[in-house]
Amino acid sequence: MAVNEDQEMELEALRSIYEGDDCFKELNPVTFQYRVGDHGDSKAFLIEVSWPETYPEMAPVINMNAFFNNSISSAVKQNITAKLQEQVEANLGTAMMYTLFEYAKDNKEQLMENHQPINNAVTSSGTDNATMTSNAASSVKKRNKKEQLTKAQKRKIAERTDHRGELPRGWNWVDVIKHYMMQGLLDEN
Repeated sequence: MAVNEDQEMELEALRSIYEGDDCFKELNPVTFQYRVGDHGDSKAFLIEVSWPETYPEMAPVINMNAFFNNSISSAVKQNITAKLQEQVEANLGTAMMYTLFEYAKDNKEQLMENHQPINNAVTSSGTDNATMTSNAASSVKKRNKKEQLTKAQKRKIAERTDHRGELPRGWNWVDVIKHYMMQGLLDEN
C-alpha cells in the first residue's frame, strides 16, 4: 500500500514521539497498536488502528479484537470504539493518531468504568470444585516433572563428573604443553 505524504509525515512524528515507549508498536507503516495501561492492570486494553489509503481524509479503522483484550466484554470494547470514533470525526482531515492514543490514556478510567473481567474458565460448585482442584494439582505436577534421561545419557554425565555431580577442576582448560607443541609443529611446516 502506498503511503501518501501526510501519512509519511505522521509516521515520522509517531516514531519520534513513541521511540522507546513499550506501549506503542508499529506493525507495518499503516497499522499501529497502543496499549493503554500496564500489563498487570486489569483495566489495560490494546487499540489497533489501521490507515486506509486516503487517510487522514478518510477515518482510520479501529480494532479492539486483539488477543490482549480477551478479558474485556464486547460491550466495553464497543463503548471504547464509539468514543474513539467521536475523536476521529472531530479530527478528520488532520493527523490524529497521537490525539487518539492520548485521549485513550487520559480517559482510561472512564472508558473502562463498566469493565468486569471475563473469566474464560468454566466455574462449578460443590464436589466438582474438589475434582477441578485435584485436576489442577495433577497438571502442576506434570509441568514440574523433570526431563527423563536415558541410561546412556546418565552414564556419560556420571563419567564426566565427580561424586557430587560437579565437573572436575580444569575440565575445560587448555593443555599449555600440547598447545605449544602444536604451535611448534605448525611453525615448522
